[in-house]
Amino acid sequence: MNIHYLKGDATNPQADGSAVIVHVCNDVGKWGRGFVMALSKKWKAPELQYKAWFTGQAKPSLGSVQFVEVEETLTVANIIGQHGVRSPRNKTAPAPVRYGAIREGLMQVADYALEKAASVHMPRIGCGLAGGTWEEIEPIVLESLTSKGIEVFVYDL
Repeated sequence: MNIHYLKGDATNPQADGSAVIVHVCNDVGKWGRGFVMALSKKWKAPELQYKAWFTGQAKPSLGSVQFVEVEETLTVANIIGQHGVRSPRNKTAPAPVRYGAIREGLMQVADYALEKAASVHMPRIGCGLAGGTWEEIEPIVLESLTSKGIEVFVYDL
């Protein structure tokens, strides 16, 4: 099974049945730039639950995933796959992307998607503010999801 590349909005999955929208979050509780803005515009729960995750004793660690149901057949997966944040002005700082954490998170998404018979939808995760490259992420998506028979849709606006 291959990845389907589409032009469009990842917050509006183009598939029938259950779906999971996957995106990458940082491990410091900051929500406010990038793809999360499109999520927050459409649903409040992913942001509220993500921020609440950081208020308890057990803070999420790299590779953790939070599954937030936003509609009856639609879930948002907040994957902690970025260590810290990088200022837009500081282009020389190391990229905060953590490929191993994204792999770990996607393996949890695979289990969830298989259990729900859901397709997976995402922007090019880890490649925006996290500073990763699709050349690194695509093989992780293929290994973690499509190799298990999960249909994956990647959206470019």
